[in-house]
Amino acid sequence: MKLSDIMSYAKLSVYTEVALVLFLGVFIAITIRTFLPSRRKELDAAARLPLEDDTVLTPRAQER
Repeated sequence: MKLSDIMSYAKLSVYTEVALVLFLGVFIAITIRTFLPSRRKELDAAARLPLEDDTVLTPRAQER
């Protein structure tokens, strides 16, 4: 008897379907939350972070 035979008799395919539905639900929720108009200011501020130069970094002194 092969392992695939044992697993097919265990009827575990329900778990994969539940996992797929949960994943799809979470993906849709995250996508909707990301593109909500109320989050526009927050996302614009996060998009500008790499371009802001508020702090001046000084190079380290070379070790001798």
